[in-house]
Amino acid sequence: MAPPKKSKKSKKDGKLKKCKSGSVVPVEPAAPDSEWWDTFWHKNSSIPGSSISNDEEEGFKYFFRVSKKTFDYICSIVREDLVSRPPSGLINIEGRLLSVEKQVAIAMRRLASGFIEALEERAKHHLKWPDPSRMEEIKSKIEASFGLPNCCGAIDGTHIIMTLPTVQASDDWCDPEKNYSMLLQGTVDHEMRFLDIVTGWPGGMTVSRLLKCSGLFKLCESGQRLNGNVRTLSEGGEIREYVVGGVGYPLLPWLVTPYESYGLPTSSISAFNAAHEAARSLAVRAFSQLKGTWRILSKVMWRPDKRKLPSIILVCCLLHNIIIDSGDILHPDVALSGHHDSGYGEQCCKQVDPLGRSLRENLVKHWQHSKHTAASN
Repeated sequence: MAPPKKSKKSKKDGKLKKCKSGSVVPVEPAAPDSEWWDTFWHKNSSIPGSSISNDEEEGFKYFFRVSKKTFDYICSIVREDLVSRPPSGLINIEGRLLSVEKQVAIAMRRLASGFIEALEERAKHHLKWPDPSRMEEIKSKIEASFGLPNCCGAIDGTHIIMTLPTVQASDDWCDPEKNYSMLLQGTVDHEMRFLDIVTGWPGGMTVSRLLKCSGLFKLCESGQRLNGNVRTLSEGGEIREYVVGGVGYPLLPWLVTPYESYGLPTSSISAFNAAHEAARSLAVRAFSQLKGTWRILSKVMWRPDKRKLPSIILVCCLLHNIIIDSGDILHPDVALSGHHDSGYGEQCCKQVDPLGRSLRENLVKHWQHSKHTAASN
């Protein structure tokens, strides 16, 4: 979800691009290009002093962050659009449109126009809120890993830093660290898959304010999300569906934040905070993976079009999910080594909803009961 933007006139499909001389650039067939990788690999794998693996499969992941199988799947998603609506600029020296494979390869190395629009439209099914059956699976996995019953995921936010021309450099876009940035909020599941994102809003906002501008907030507040089965505890009390978030978020009936770290009264609360932080780290690690894989998001963007940047961010999140859905295993050093928002302090939100407080207290009681039950067995 992004802030509303002005509509644009749509371009006619199938329009052929013309060279400066006025001749029409012929479109290559939609059939897969089977030779592009052999040429690319032969040229780039023998660079003196490089650390590229001799194994072609590993080499492919090194260059494009995904396996060859996942790359071919991405090509299949965007093939029709890239052939029927060729983007400008992606032609060879002979004036011929590059094959879909070459266009996607260029886009994967540096996200390009045409590819972004096609993937944004065709790959939406890779980023969606889970149906009830899938949500039950997510809750079961999170409880097994962190001991938090009925937890549906974790939420966090990050800044996409950019430079802006003087005429666009308003205070709204200047964040607490004096950078111009755009915010991205994401909710993830147990596999660090994005279930919901919101972006396009200025970095001068707090994450709690961004939350309240999001569709997720509106849907949860109206009972249309996180409205599944309520868990009745054997020790008394009930636990509804919720997500976990850091101290920058408000404590709500469906969003659980930790207890303040100082002066914790009991070991049970300390243990709960530790479990909460472990579960919340799913979102933190997801952003580190996202910004580490698609480095365009971790670098300072030079005067990006603020209307198009949300689409670039969305496509990076879609690619992140496609990698997970395809079962790809990335190199361990791909994720950012530090925090995804390095240099930013976490602002504390003091808003506490009484129902959120009751939910958190019930979770602590459950944690304490579970600990005693385990000790007595």
